[in-house]
Parts: sequence; C-alpha cells; structure tokens
Amino acid sequence: MATPDFILGLRKHVGHDLLWLTGVTAVVVADSGEVLLHRRADDGNWSTPGGILEPGEQPAAALVREVAEETGVAVVPERIASVVTEPPFTYPNGDQVQFIDITFRCRAVGGRARADGEESLEVAWFSRDALPPMNGRVLRRIRHAHDEGPAYYVAPHEDGPLPG
Repeated sequence: MATPDFILGLRKHVGHDLLWLTGVTAVVVADSGEVLLHRRADDGNWSTPGGILEPGEQPAAALVREVAEETGVAVVPERIASVVTEPPFTYPNGDQVQFIDITFRCRAVGGRARADGEESLEVAWFSRDALPPMNGRVLRRIRHAHDEGPAYYVAPHEDGPLPG
C-alpha cells in the first residue's frame, strides 16, 4: 500500500511513534455471491481492498477511490458492516500505527477487475467457500459484511458487553 503524503509529512515530526489512523475496507459482493479480493503488493497476501482516509475525505468516498485504484472495479457502498479499533501494528520499517477500520459492504457497478501493479499483484473473485488463506481480521470483515443481523458490528467492550 502506498503511503499517503500526509503520513510521510507526519513521520518527519513523530518518527516511528504510534500514529492513529482511519482506514476503510470494502467487502465487494457480486450478484453471484463471490467476493472481490486482491493480492497485496506489500506483503503478497490476499485481502479485501481498502486504504487510509486522506485529511477531509469522507469514508465512503475514500472507499470508492481505493477500490477503483487497487482493483479497477467501480463500487457503491451499501451499508457499514463493522467499525472496529484494530490492535497496534508495526511495519517492517519500524513505523507504528493503529487503525480504526470502517468496513462497508459494497456492490460492483462497473469497471473490470485488474491488478494495478503498484498496490495489487492480482485481483480475483472468490466464492465464500473457496477463499484463499487470509488473515483472521480480513475473514472477520467478510463475515460481518454477510451477516444479516444488525446494520453493523461493534466489538464488545473489553470489560464485558456494551451497556444498553
């Protein structure tokens, strides 16, 4: 994933210290039920498309932009599937980040699935019963996007269930 210029600027001031970032993830579901995945150029793993919000950017607009850039597919976000704070993560260069991720369930409305060569090595549609090996976090997002329960998933509070 290419690092946005605003993060490169911040890193000049904070070095490798922890940055709190907002990410968006798309679970793109075809009429056939297949899920759009791309094999990431940075680590070679299969994943759902997504990225980092730019300053002032709306989450749904960022998501549409990221999916088009990474996969060539035009999408329409249909609903929020989950809002989750992910654990802190350290990149190989030492940069520390922590994401709040907003996952949207989306439908494809155009374009042609293709790898961009910069962020995606491959792009393909997979049936849910034949997904390639993926990180548990990505599988959780796919599961939440297919849940027919509440409009979105919220992680339980660490000390117990959420009040309400």
